[in-house]
Amino acid sequence: MLQNFKAISLSYKKAPLDIRELIALDETSCRLFLQTLKGFIQASDILVLSTCNRTEVYYNADIDYSTEIVKLLGITKGIDNITKYFDFFTIVNEHDDAVQHLFDVSMGLESQVVGDMQISNQVKTAYQWSADNETAGPFLHRLMHTIFFTNKRVVQETSFRDGAASTSYAAIELIEELTTDIINPSILVVGLGEIGADVCRNLKDLGYKNVKITNRTQAKATALAQECGMEVLPFENIVQGLKDADVIISSVARETPFFTKEMIQRLNVLTFKFFIDLSVPRSVEQDVENVPGVLVYNIDTIQNKASEALQRRINSVPKVKEIITESIEQFNDWSKEMMVSPTINRLKNALETIRQEEMARYMKKMGPKETKLIDNITKSMMQKIIKLPVLQLKAACKRGEAETLIDLLNDLFNLENQPEEADHKSV
Repeated sequence: MLQNFKAISLSYKKAPLDIRELIALDETSCRLFLQTLKGFIQASDILVLSTCNRTEVYYNADIDYSTEIVKLLGITKGIDNITKYFDFFTIVNEHDDAVQHLFDVSMGLESQVVGDMQISNQVKTAYQWSADNETAGPFLHRLMHTIFFTNKRVVQETSFRDGAASTSYAAIELIEELTTDIINPSILVVGLGEIGADVCRNLKDLGYKNVKITNRTQAKATALAQECGMEVLPFENIVQGLKDADVIISSVARETPFFTKEMIQRLNVLTFKFFIDLSVPRSVEQDVENVPGVLVYNIDTIQNKASEALQRRINSVPKVKEIITESIEQFNDWSKEMMVSPTINRLKNALETIRQEEMARYMKKMGPKETKLIDNITKSMMQKIIKLPVLQLKAACKRGEAETLIDLLNDLFNLENQPEEADHKSV
């Protein structure tokens, strides 16, 4: 099952935010979904990736399970009629296209903010969940480690990871535009997940001083505040914090909006107040913008900023694609060699069986020195005999012609009856 990698993707390219947030998976849901898929589809490798911009499933199977996967996703999320959203999904059933897509996603080429640095960590986390849930086989292990190595090359050989052109940085650039006329704007960051923490670090790097952070987990807020030199607002005092802030950045992780119209109306807003909602599902209710003086920006309104860092990334895209192509070629060579690996092992075992049988016939007539000498000689002969067929097999793999040679070797040496693993004792 080495050439049947597939993918099903729901991303910002086809699905609006309200659809993406409905289907997005948190860690608990991802792990549950992996176990559900493991039990219901015949796949050797399964990876589930869910971020603010995409929810994707990658799997290795002989048949197309896309409809079943969407239905199982609906069960996991408690959505009875999820098939009505099927048109928002992109189905990738060609092996090479699915591999290419995972590489492009993992490098940040498919991110809403090109080169987003968070995606590489999100992919690593998704892979860890697959490993934990035993849904990663040899194919996926090799593929993911090739992707991680490729990411290192991209970092070392290009400017694609330079600067801070991530979703969190795009949010900072939006703040700069919104607060042009405000001296030392008051900023409140609510929720300190990965993106919330990144926002704080970017605010610190850009010299913002009047920043408060709040989080349900006080210890997390305290640790980040010490790192960034910011003030912690106790979560129970959030209403006062909202009243004082010019800008509220929310990355609260929950299924329903945290900030409601009713809550914000009670603030009696007297000056403009900007909410930047980086959560999926959204943490700021859509009707909040109907409160006079309040403007809300969600993840879809944070567009790519024509910053110097982003432009360097864009200029690096051709080189990144070149590196990806090289990595995929190397991975495909490995995949093809994996197809002939069982045949090579069986051939080695067949020849070793012959060698062992012949050695056994003459051992009784030889002393220890002679036995060792003949053993070394015959082993050397076997290595030289098998070298050419192995090279020919690997070369045939690259040409896509391995099946004929495999059949020929099977017939010549009766390899179907040979085990893949050696089971010989030393002479």
